[in-house]
Order: sequence, then structure tokens, then C-alpha cells
Amino acid sequence: MIYAVPIKRTEAAEFVGNFHRHNKPPAGAVFCVGASDGNELIGVAIVGRPVARNLDDGRTLEVTRCCVVDNAPKGSCSFLYARCWQAAKALGWQKLITYTLQSESGASLRGGGGRSLLNYQDRQVRDGRIAQAGNGSR
Repeated sequence: MIYAVPIKRTEAAEFVGNFHRHNKPPAGAVFCVGASDGNELIGVAIVGRPVARNLDDGRTLEVTRCCVVDNAPKGSCSFLYARCWQAAKALGWQKLITYTLQSESGASLRGGGGRSLLNYQDRQVRDGRIAQAGNGSR
């Protein structure tokens, strides 16, 4: 069984710093959600304002990090995404977005009640600028 537990932003950021496989903790947060197996913290989600300025419309939040330990029970990420959406709705937010790597299936989002809206190509950084992979432009 997985349980939602309150967690401070500093604790969630420390957890992400210790366990996230490819990202550092985000700079800020509106709220955070913890997941416990009843004995210990097994995951966290950090929710903040959208990173993309054009999506920061006062109605939308973004799950900026979702992180679980390697031995977390199956469905832990889905549990966290679902709890984030429940909390966001309860606070009056109308949309909750997040991003996944193309190498990730998105099963955790679907399991948490989400859906995929857009599929961007991987991007590469060239000379300090971001270019779409495979288009050869700078």
C-alpha cells in the first residue's frame, strides 16, 4: 500500500538530489507531495509554476519533478501524479502539465489519469543554442 504524506520543499529537493536519475531539484515549488510505503519515504513529486512562460497563465501548474526510489512499489509514480492533480484541483488550479523523455513510455502519467498531448522530438544543444534533432539547422 502507498500513502500520501506531507513533505516540505527542502526535504523533497533533497530526495530528488539523492535519487533522481537525470535531473537536479527545481528552484521553487507551489507544493510537494510525498509517498510512503508505511515505513519510509519512497517518492516525491514537486509541483510549481510552468517553466515555459507562455504556459504560466495563472490557471496551470507543472509537475517539475517526480522521483521514486529504485525499489518503490509498482505504480508509485502514478500514485504521485494522481495526488498532485487532486491537490491542484482542490486548490483551484485548472490544468496540471509535465514533460517526459521520449525514452519513457508515459505509463505513469496514464496510470495517474493523465494523457499525452504533444510529442516533441529530442533536442540537441549546438553552440549554446537548442536545435531540433536531425534537422541540421543551427
